[in-house]
Amino acid sequence: MDENTGKSEPPAQVLATARALLLIEKLEKRHGALMFHQSGGCCDGSSPMCYPRGEFLLGDNDVQLGEIGGAPFHISRPQFEYWKHTQLIIDVVDGRGGMFSLENGEGVRFFVRSRLFEDAEFDALREAGRV
Repeated sequence: MDENTGKSEPPAQVLATARALLLIEKLEKRHGALMFHQSGGCCDGSSPMCYPRGEFLLGDNDVQLGEIGGAPFHISRPQFEYWKHTQLIIDVVDGRGGMFSLENGEGVRFFVRSRLFEDAEFDALREAGRV
């Protein structure tokens, strides 16, 4: 709750698990500043893709949900419209990373888990102009 306005603070729209934060830290040491874009499907399915910051060209149709591990996290506007009622929780699972994602070759991949926002949380996001 914001002491000045009495309104609820909006929840984070994207979070990362401890395992994801450790992988982000490892990749950042190797590649420098990072960024994420939530893939909308196609070749690598619908997975969070990790790139060196600035190497994935963002467009006017991309929305920044927040940051994880200091790295900005973006999603396309059409996908955001579909998922805006959910909080994305970025995790790491065993497997092969996306072809162009920096975790490829690490034996793990970033993975999206999600949960629906409660009504009060979604109202707080709406009041903050985030949805």
